[in-house]
Amino acid sequence: MTEYFPPFLVYVIGAIVLPFLPNDGRRASLLLVVPLIGASMIWSMPEGMHGLMVLAGVEMNFLRVDKLSTIFGLVFSLAAFLSLLYAWHVRDTIQQVATLLYAGSAIGAVFAGDLGSLFIFWEGTAIASVFLIWARRTEGAYHTGMRYLIIQIASGVILLAGAVLFYRDTGSLAFEKMTLGSLGTWLIFLAFGIKCAFPLLHNWLQDSYPAATVTGTVILSSFTTKLAVYALARGFPGTEMLIYIGATMTLFPIFYAVIENDLRRVLAYSLNNQLGFMVVGIGIGTELSLNGTAAHAFAHILYKSLLFMSVGAVLFRTGTAKGSELGGLYRTMPLTMIFCVIGAASISAFPLFSGFVTKSLILSDAAHEGYYIVWGILLFASAGVFHHSGIKIPYFAFFAHDSGLRPKEAPKHMLWAMGITAFLCVAIGVYPEPLYALLPYEVEYVPYTTTHVITQLQLLFFSALAFTVLMRTGIYPPELKSVNLDFDWTYRKLFPAILRHAANFVSTVMAAGSHFIRRKRETVIRGLYQSHGPEGRMAKVWPTGSMVLWIAIILSATLIVNFF
Repeated sequence: MTEYFPPFLVYVIGAIVLPFLPNDGRRASLLLVVPLIGASMIWSMPEGMHGLMVLAGVEMNFLRVDKLSTIFGLVFSLAAFLSLLYAWHVRDTIQQVATLLYAGSAIGAVFAGDLGSLFIFWEGTAIASVFLIWARRTEGAYHTGMRYLIIQIASGVILLAGAVLFYRDTGSLAFEKMTLGSLGTWLIFLAFGIKCAFPLLHNWLQDSYPAATVTGTVILSSFTTKLAVYALARGFPGTEMLIYIGATMTLFPIFYAVIENDLRRVLAYSLNNQLGFMVVGIGIGTELSLNGTAAHAFAHILYKSLLFMSVGAVLFRTGTAKGSELGGLYRTMPLTMIFCVIGAASISAFPLFSGFVTKSLILSDAAHEGYYIVWGILLFASAGVFHHSGIKIPYFAFFAHDSGLRPKEAPKHMLWAMGITAFLCVAIGVYPEPLYALLPYEVEYVPYTTTHVITQLQLLFFSALAFTVLMRTGIYPPELKSVNLDFDWTYRKLFPAILRHAANFVSTVMAAGSHFIRRKRETVIRGLYQSHGPEGRMAKVWPTGSMVLWIAIILSATLIVNFF
């Protein structure tokens, strides 16, 4: 029966069958059928615990169905369908198989009922997704993919260590609400934080997403970080620390996004910003805020995909996503421009667009629960995201100065994917009740009140006015060919430089020590030979044993230095 068949297996089966099909429309059609079958299975599954297995004496649950897992499973299926439609032209088997396994692993993770099965899918998303970066087949993409893989695998290893300690402390691997009262839960929290791109752990996102292929970036934007949001909502709702972590996440990316020239990196920073709203909702932990987190994750996957799709279409047609090299594209890519503006309006929370009816759940509850400073930060962050994603992205890509580029409109399959996604962004904003019905808790919230609408319009109006004034006066940072330094500079440049200098220092010391020992050995042997003769016991034993010891030390030190 389908209700007991884990949906992730549909993606695994599809990935196994795919390479044996002709690499034409039949294979692309199969790619679209897989998420549709998976979504229908998720929709029909009854709530409860299914798919219980015992591995090595430990009970594992691969299919825990409730409203929280269902809404994430449905939106992941929808994102997979839209991304694969957008990527219809791709004939790269590696990308196709990786996409199915990546989406399947993410869906498997949201239905995991224990930490053991969660770990399996957690690492599955890491391994599958890196091929979407490597598929670009450049040296830079290879190195970026390696950095991404190391960080993602490290997150899984930390999760496994936390699960083992949690099992030792409690005798259970059940993936339920936890508190930060032990080393095990702290490690699990850290693993979730790495994948959610917490502050100072976030740079893998801006490093890797823009390095992927045109279609790979769209796919990457949908799963990894939202899986982490789901895991935090499942494991740590009401953890007050998350309120302040989330508020910080909404704030600092604004300043980087404003000065960033690569529009896909701008969107990566704004993704970090939007994750912060969800993390704040998890930290507050009330039914309304958790509903807001789930709703905003659903809407975010759609409008962020739409923005990455539109910028990706520009990159596909022009070969660049740099704001300094674009402009005037509305003349020949009018549909892509319209879809980009719809995505920009949605992420900016304009009334009648999806972000307005989802973000307001979190903002309203933050004020209601008395977190007024956090509420003010979220308002400021809302104005900031309008600056860098609502205005900057469409303005510098399609308007601003005329770059002289006259590319063709995006391919039809890309337009269809963007059109469906844009329709959903508007439909949710106009009529949010179907989305509200999918949320984990009953919703008694009316987003379209006079106060809320006027407040939001005032915020957006003054934000647009500020952008206009800054542009007219020349204060707004211009789009320049530049490399902006972020925290990743510490582990990409600073730490390797420190290790290189340390390695050189150790090598010098070891060389000097080796020379000293050799001279000392010659002196000692000469003295012993003179004292005891050629048959003396000390001349036979002591110098040789000492040298073996020192050789072992020097070899070990050399291996360590060479490793770093």
